[in-house]
Amino acid sequence: MTVDTEGRVQEILRTAGIAPDRLAGLRPLTGGTYNTVTEVRLTDGARYVLKVPPAASVPGMRHERLLLLGEAEFYRGAARAAVPAPRVVSLSDAAAERQYLLMTACPGDPWDDGALDAGEQGALRTGLGRAVARLHRITGPGFGYPSGALGPLAADWGTAFTAMFDAALADARDYRAWLPRPVDEIAAVLRAGRGALDEVTTACLVHFDLWRGNILVDRSAGPPRLGGLIDGERMFWGDPLADFVSLALLGDIREDEAFLAGYREGGGRAGFDGPASTRLALYRAYLYVIMLTETVPRAVGGEQVRWVRDAVAPELVKALAEIEDRAR
Repeated sequence: MTVDTEGRVQEILRTAGIAPDRLAGLRPLTGGTYNTVTEVRLTDGARYVLKVPPAASVPGMRHERLLLLGEAEFYRGAARAAVPAPRVVSLSDAAAERQYLLMTACPGDPWDDGALDAGEQGALRTGLGRAVARLHRITGPGFGYPSGALGPLAADWGTAFTAMFDAALADARDYRAWLPRPVDEIAAVLRAGRGALDEVTTACLVHFDLWRGNILVDRSAGPPRLGGLIDGERMFWGDPLADFVSLALLGDIREDEAFLAGYREGGGRAGFDGPASTRLALYRAYLYVIMLTETVPRAVGGEQVRWVRDAVAPELVKALAEIEDRAR
């Protein structure tokens, strides 16, 4: 993947109603594994971010088709919720040969625990909880991925999430991805826990990728504050509880007292009874299947493959065991 040419970016600026001669420079941004991301600087100092997906011929997972439509949907929802996040400037038509999303840039750098003291971390986690609670008040017209990558939105969460998980397992089969348990066994566990999904009756805005790398912290003035929630391309309409997986990636959100306090202060419901715990385990299993499977189409290096197997596979095994135990 390469940075777009100046001519191409000028065309995008023109479409967005920005004079192309205002383009001052381009800078590739790293950290992502799927899209090409470029910082676009204008002559007046304004900064935008341009995201371009790989060509349709590049291997990917089923849910990754037209990801930018979901990302734009997330940012529109964040704007309605008054949550700091990029704002959509221009989005290509879904039928366009070359897709793109042009958005505003947010201040700050990815969350780094090492740069924050305990008090700063606690205050930020509480503020993050309030912000996520506001996000979860935004509702959609149905359940699932708004891109339509897996079909139209469903009328109920059980149908939508089962289709999402089935698609990830189909990708695992197609790519012959290594998983710690056979695909058919994982599918059976999904069915065993499906009843818990029926408690979800409202399709809420879910980011589903809120690990620290996608949370910007702004230290430019005063105490550290939330600069923006970025990379909303994995969003879907579904159960708010699903966001708790990446917010405590490979950990347990129930141990994050500061976040949960802020989330409840913001009006979020964060109970962990039997059905809720089953759903949380289902969402962990879904994410971990994706993380293990995507190493194949991404063609990641051996060191990354080893890390995913060593760190993620045991957590997938634990989530599946929890679902099975609760289904007995």
